[in-house]
Amino acid sequence: MLTINHLTKRYGDKLAVDDLSLHIAPGEIVGFIGHNGAGKTTTLKCAVGIQSFDQGEITVDGHSIKTDPLSCKRALAYIPDDPALYEYMTGRRYLDFIADIFRVSAEARNAKIAELAERFGLTDDLGQPIAGYSHGMKQKLAVISAWLHSPRLIVMDEPFVGLDPRASHELKLMMRAHCDAGGAIFFSTHVLEVAEKLCDQVAIIRRGKLIRAGSMDAVRGDASLEEVFLELEAEA
Repeated sequence: MLTINHLTKRYGDKLAVDDLSLHIAPGEIVGFIGHNGAGKTTTLKCAVGIQSFDQGEITVDGHSIKTDPLSCKRALAYIPDDPALYEYMTGRRYLDFIADIFRVSAEARNAKIAELAERFGLTDDLGQPIAGYSHGMKQKLAVISAWLHSPRLIVMDEPFVGLDPRASHELKLMMRAHCDAGGAIFFSTHVLEVAEKLCDQVAIIRRGKLIRAGSMDAVRGDASLEEVFLELEAEA
């Protein structure tokens, strides 16, 4: 679903991502773990075509993000750590705007918006301007918009930050259902507990370099990663 081969990204003299290779298969929830500044966000932005990169290749559902970015973006949805929404729009108008971009029919969008807004407790707020939303409400709206066009791959950067317990629970259920239906999810987190309970696979990045990937049990059993886990637990 998502294949990253030898990704390298520099900002001037700084090597932000160092020769990173990773594969996310259909049906998998893969957690991308690392401390703040480790290179998680840069990797995600490169994977979805927002950020250019210096070396390597990235494919989404078999399409190159470099040579066929539109096909890639039709197949995916991306939720950044701080969603940039059009705040002059109402919540409903924003969702219609996203649905229009992806050519989601009126019948399909109405059903999905009604279902997801109810699940996230946002139904009564969709008629209000986004400018008046709290951070948590904006995050919920971004999640709903990501699921609207039934993407095969969903990429999220720290998606649980700002969500209340009910919304976090609903998002976890949606993530599992999405992958059980054949989709894939790649999301970043610095909270080990979230990764342990939710992920099929995890990938650990440190100072721009992928240092371990595999099941959480296998990664947790690697004594050489003790220092990394201590860093993450201190940040959580």
